Order: sequence, then structure tokens, then C-alpha cells
Amino acid sequence: MSEQTQARGGTARRVVVVGAGMAGVQTAVALREQGFAGGVTLIGAEPHQPYDRPPLSKAVLLGKAEGSAFDVDFEALGIELELGRAATGLRPEDHELDTERGPVAYDVLVIATGAEPIRLPGAEGVPGVHLLRTLDDAERLRPVLARQHDIVVVGAGWIGAEFATAAREAGCAVTVVEAADRPLAGALPAEVAAPMTSWYADSGAELRTHARVERIEPGAVVLDDGSRVPAGAVVVGIGARPATAWLAGSGIELGVHGEVLADDHLRTSVPDVYAVGDCASFPSGRYEERLLVHHWDNALQGPRTVAANIIGQTPVAYDPVPYFWSEQFGRFVQYVGHHASADTTVWRGDPEGAAWTVCWLREGRLVALLAVGRPRDLAQGRRLIEAGTPMNPALLSDPSRPLKEATA
Repeated sequence: MSEQTQARGGTARRVVVVGAGMAGVQTAVALREQGFAGGVTLIGAEPHQPYDRPPLSKAVLLGKAEGSAFDVDFEALGIELELGRAATGLRPEDHELDTERGPVAYDVLVIATGAEPIRLPGAEGVPGVHLLRTLDDAERLRPVLARQHDIVVVGAGWIGAEFATAAREAGCAVTVVEAADRPLAGALPAEVAAPMTSWYADSGAELRTHARVERIEPGAVVLDDGSRVPAGAVVVGIGARPATAWLAGSGIELGVHGEVLADDHLRTSVPDVYAVGDCASFPSGRYEERLLVHHWDNALQGPRTVAANIIGQTPVAYDPVPYFWSEQFGRFVQYVGHHASADTTVWRGDPEGAAWTVCWLREGRLVALLAVGRPRDLAQGRRLIEAGTPMNPALLSDPSRPLKEATA
């Protein structure tokens, strides 16, 4: 930690947080909760009061809520908000962040700029093509759903499934086109994603796999096999990438996906700069690999580590058990852990039924779990993963037995 960070008895004079999503807001709040008395400035590119993203694909989209602003009294906490001010560059040697409205000096900087949606090549500027990442995106899509357009969703990932769910609830005809052979191809093994395929038809949505978009025309999506899918509107949900292009030339080390390469305390490669949330990866001792986690819970947990470091405490390494949830087609899907290194898969319940769980083990210990309509499995599994408890696969496969009683 530099002398600058150590100023005034272990607290920095001014912390600037760039990015006003969950990770940025929680970092600013955590600094105050942990007793930081210096200046805190939160800079956001959007003009809106900082807001939570998960409701955008649900309540906000369907008109059940006007917005999802965080319930935080920034003024009372002494957090200065600078909204509608995008970051354009970083000069660590000068301890200055460049923005559209001029430079901002910092003693400590926290990068929390999140991720941005991947755009569909050739779809730029085509009328009726939408993304769903921001409050403005959701507000543009709300009247589209209200008019019950024929909607084509490109991508059968988490966001595509959630949007398709909302569109069907609004009474729209929905076709989901997916280039891979199944939904969630990038997130789950084939045998786990397979049961989810029928969810689309059950909800009245059409899922077309092995379907690549050739081009988008007014009123239609043309696939690479020549078929045309009617489309009053197109929603693209083909993934997201860290929003870090503005760091070019800064000396901040980035990974292959453009993410900031943070260490196990979420420090970047340059002094006095941290990174947290969707824009940063970190080394996991638990999973023995670097993790890039694009989920809400990571943006909630990481800021506590960052704040403790800035204040001068020595927290344990940041090594969470990743967690996320998705509400789609009338089902509550939860995932905890990281299954890439698993050597055994154990099913609990019938995947054709309403509620079932998949457990992944490595050397007899639970490393990840996917629960569909079984929140108790998720809660118990999370604790078992954190504890590294040895499991008994035979007991684990009995869905009537509580997970915590299936230990070796």
C-alpha cells in the first residue's frame, strides 16, 4: 500500500469509485459502514439515480415498477454523486481519472464499470433491434411488449430466457433463436441444459436451436438457412463483456476477455487502484483458477473486501462461492459454486418434473449445485461447498433426504 493510501492514519483522503451499479454503490456504502471518514465520490455514466439491474427484465419491463433505484441516502452518508459522467481514461501516474467533463483527482480509485452487452454484428442502427442492460433499454422495450409485437430473441442464455418469460407474460408471440444446440450452452453441460429446452414450448415460446442470424430486415430476422422469422421487434441477448475499453493505455493489466486482472484482494496491477464486480476477475484458491463472475452476488460481496483494504485492515483473500438466480418460465433457478473441475455429477429428483437439483462433486466434495424449485437444497449446498464437507453420492441422490444429511 502506498504512502498516499496510508495518509491520515491509514485512511485515504479521497476515494473515487467509477461505476454506479451494484458494485460501485456497495463499495461507497461499505466504506462508510466500515468507518472511512475521507471523501467518497461515486461517478456514473448514466444520468439516472443508481439502480439495481435484476428488476429490469421483470417488474420494470412489465410496467409493474417504474424503476429500481437503490434505497441509499447518499447525501446522509456523505457520498458525492457525479452522474451522467462517463470515464474516458486513467492516468495512474498522476492519480487522475479522465471523464467527459474533465479530470478527477483521486487518492484511491475503485473501478466498478461493470459489463456491457455484446452487440449483434450488422444490427447496429437497424430499427426495432434492442438490448436489455440499462433502465433506458427497459423503458424502450416496455411499450413494445404492451403492443404485443411478434418478438424474436437472439440468444437462449439467462437474459434471453428471462426476457422471453416477460414477453410471453405480456402476451407477445416469442421466437428464441440460438446458434448452439441447446439453451445455456455456455453456462451448463448438455445433460443439465437439456431438460430446460421444453420450458420454452410449455410457456408458448418457440425455441429454434442451431439457428444463426444472417441478417435483420424490417419486420423479420433472416437465419443462415434462409428462413425468415417475423419480428416486430428483436431483442439481442448474446452475452456481455467487461466495460473496460476506456482503460486502454492506462497500464492496468487486462485479461483475454477484457476484464481487469485483480489479485486476491481485488487490487489491480497499478498502485492505489482496485477493481470489483463484472469488470474484474480474481484468482480463486477454492477453485484453483481465475474467475470472472458476471452476477449480482459478486457485485454485492466484493465491495466489502475492497473497503477493508482501503481502510487499512487486512481482510482474508476474496474467494467467494459464486451464486446467482434466474426466474424463467414459472421456475426459480438457482446456481451456486463453479462446476468446471467436477469429476462426478449427482441428480436429485426428476429433471422432467417441477423441482430437481444437480450436484457436482470433486474428489467427493460438493463444488457446485443447480437447484430448480428446491431453494432448501441451494441454501444447504452453499454451506456445504463453503465448508468443503465430504459427501456420500448414494445419499445425495435421494431427493427426500435433506442435503445436509447426505454427508460422508
